[in-house]
Amino acid sequence: MIRWIIVIFLALMLINWFSPLLQRMGFGKLPGDFRFKLFGREWFIPLTTTIVLSLIAGFIARVL
Repeated sequence: MIRWIIVIFLALMLINWFSPLLQRMGFGKLPGDFRFKLFGREWFIPLTTTIVLSLIAGFIARVL
């Protein structure tokens, strides 16, 4: 259980670091992507973007 919490936390941190790149590509502004301020820092939880990118990655994996 603790491993999954660590993996989810690390994934969210990586996505947060790559959010400027995702925004330039048009992701991060979809309905279901949450952006909020907490402890003086802006946090970004891209739920819809994650689903869309997973579908794209799955399609690419199936084709190759």
